[in-house]
Amino acid sequence: MTGLRGALDGAVAKGLVEPGKRDALEAHLVALMPHLKETRSDPESAARSAVVETETPRFIRGFHDVLITLGLTVLLIGVGGLGAIIGLLPVVIILAEILVRRQRLALPAVALTIAMAIWSVVICQLIADNMGWSGDGYLLLALRFLAFPLMMLAFYARYRIPVALAVVILSFFAVLFLTLIGLLEIGLRSANILIDHPSIVLVMGILAALGLFGVAMTYDLSDPARQTRRSDIAFWLHLAAAPALLYAGLATLFLVSFGTLSDFDDQMRDASTPGVIAIVAILMLIGVVIDRRAFVTSGLITLIVTVTTLLRNSAIEMDNVIFLALITVGIIVLSVGIGWQPLRRVVVGALPPELKAKLPPLQ
Repeated sequence: MTGLRGALDGAVAKGLVEPGKRDALEAHLVALMPHLKETRSDPESAARSAVVETETPRFIRGFHDVLITLGLTVLLIGVGGLGAIIGLLPVVIILAEILVRRQRLALPAVALTIAMAIWSVVICQLIADNMGWSGDGYLLLALRFLAFPLMMLAFYARYRIPVALAVVILSFFAVLFLTLIGLLEIGLRSANILIDHPSIVLVMGILAALGLFGVAMTYDLSDPARQTRRSDIAFWLHLAAAPALLYAGLATLFLVSFGTLSDFDDQMRDASTPGVIAIVAILMLIGVVIDRRAFVTSGLITLIVTVTTLLRNSAIEMDNVIFLALITVGIIVLSVGIGWQPLRRVVVGALPPELKAKLPPLQ
């Protein structure tokens, strides 16, 4: 946004407004809409007013999107329910040509991407069954879904849906991770590498989570104002990177505390409460710095389990523990959400100017 004066100067340059009438027109517009005065007389205020909510994923633009999405969801479920999920692809393609290529509807594009992903999973399973890739093992699991990223990449190449590219990147990391783990399992002659060599699996999991986060940040830093499709791609990648980093951190804590990663659920209940809270808090802090609330929402379930464990060890009656845990977590999340921008000003304000310039603007 260039402000009222900039807009009028542009109109004069294009011959839409006579130069001698610019000031009179500006005064008239300001009299009708006083809020324009700020952008006219105070460039710094204009810059501040141009700063809007930077985390606004563009996958819904109105109830029209919702109505269309409901209709196509019902249709796709009906087609799949008739046992014709293999034939779902033509329906998805026809709808994508109309709703995405022509009408540019964002929310239906997300729904169609999900449908395409489901179809791709089914096809990968059928291919794997025909190839005889059945049984246990990480390498076989990677082979079963080796074609999935390629199918989704073809879908993205045609329709340029941000969430589709995010699915491509995420599935590529997943297949690569499973392939490397499977090859290591064969090379180390291990019956179960997760039990025999948990440290190796953990290191590779951390590298995969950091790699996914790095790709998300590459898109984020290339568009700090979040005005292009790159920001939408980063949004979806962060939704996957945040829980990946969370569980990589939890796995590290569990391995140090229990020496194994084979019983994640029990370890979650018995883990050090301060350690779990510290990991969740660090991720929340990262989310505040990069202005991504996915890092807050990713730890909600973990935080609820942790607070429940903490309350269970107190003298509080068991019937009330879960509700007190929900209240506690709700207060924490609301406090962070309501105070998000003031908190960002404090945290980001303390960073070096060079780093601050690469981050989304403060409000």
